[in-house]
Amino acid sequence: MPQRAAAQARPAAPLKPGTELKPAKRPVKSPRLADNSAPIAFALVKGAPDSCGPGCDSWIAAEGKIDGGAAARLRKFIKQIGDRKLPIYFNSPGGNLEQALAMGNLLREKKAVVRVGRTTLRECGFEPQEGEACTRLKQAGRELHGEVWTRGAICNSACPYIILGAPNRELAPDVTLAVHSPRVILNFTGGVPTREMRAQAMQRAMERSDKMVLDYITRLGADPTLLTVARSVPFEGMRILTREEIARFALDRRERVESPWMFEAASRGIAYKTVLNRKDGEASFRTTRLQLVCFDQDRFELDVERKAGTGATLAMVSGDLRLNFLSPPRRAGDLERWGLFLNGSQMKALASLPGAGLSDAPPNTVSPGVSTFPVGNDGLQNALKKLMESCPPSKAVVYPSGLPVPWTQSSSPQASAR
Repeated sequence: MPQRAAAQARPAAPLKPGTELKPAKRPVKSPRLADNSAPIAFALVKGAPDSCGPGCDSWIAAEGKIDGGAAARLRKFIKQIGDRKLPIYFNSPGGNLEQALAMGNLLREKKAVVRVGRTTLRECGFEPQEGEACTRLKQAGRELHGEVWTRGAICNSACPYIILGAPNRELAPDVTLAVHSPRVILNFTGGVPTREMRAQAMQRAMERSDKMVLDYITRLGADPTLLTVARSVPFEGMRILTREEIARFALDRRERVESPWMFEAASRGIAYKTVLNRKDGEASFRTTRLQLVCFDQDRFELDVERKAGTGATLAMVSGDLRLNFLSPPRRAGDLERWGLFLNGSQMKALASLPGAGLSDAPPNTVSPGVSTFPVGNDGLQNALKKLMESCPPSKAVVYPSGLPVPWTQSSSPQASAR
């Protein structure tokens, strides 16, 4: 994808879960798409090798508002692609509740794998991904080409009920799911109803809606508290679900969730990934974020951000490879950030491995009982390739003697990791 087009697809800033979003008095950036979002469209998309997971290069993009014909279009689309077992990535502000439940039932019937993610299409060129021209491409029904992103992707309102219906649910650590009360639209015929008549009709409609959702949740074996949380928020607001709630409500019960390495072309190219994990007996998930940047094509910095107080040292280890982070880490509140400098050879060696581990054991310590925190390298080679293409050419570091000195941790600018 051209660098400019990738920059247009830059994900939104992550939002804090567990809070209620309320409408503002003036327009502001929001995780919800505009109310005039196009009806949800389904597109077959092909990407690079392993772009949607190991061995996966094609997926179904489901993007837009859930309208009155969404379930019928999904059934027709699935029939058109035949027996291909492809993951479905949803990116939707929500919409029609009954259609969402029907779609969830269909996905359960088809034993589908569902995820949340934004698809950017190469065929759109420099056109906005949510623009009319790009929307028409998504609705054309032909195979397209693109990339899928999780950071900044949303599944709000009625959309989480679709996810809940599928038997295989995989939600990346950096997506947003949010719920609220349904909006009921009343239509009266034969005269103007009184206020009392409207109130009674509204109550009956809400009771019917609640029963419909509760029956759906119960049949799926999920926690009915999901409905309680949704009903606690007015339709005008939005309650972002925490990762603990996502697990509790059976939207994704995994105790460890790891995103692939992704490249983002912003003002400065970066590669990043996020890992969420929760050990047996723990109530909360722990977040570990990794970010890779370059100074040039032979000088890189890897940062690890996690909860403070985990250990006095940190190293990236894999087999005979051991790369020590600078100590002590930089601290901000209850978080610590560790920095590690790598040259091009070290970076390529790390990317060629299937995975590595973060170890708090001091160097040269023989401690068989010391465990490492595993970090997969899924997507790292592709992200590193794009990162290097965005970096300036490497330059030799020349000292007063006139002899170039190779990049090493001892000759790295300390301020860059602090």
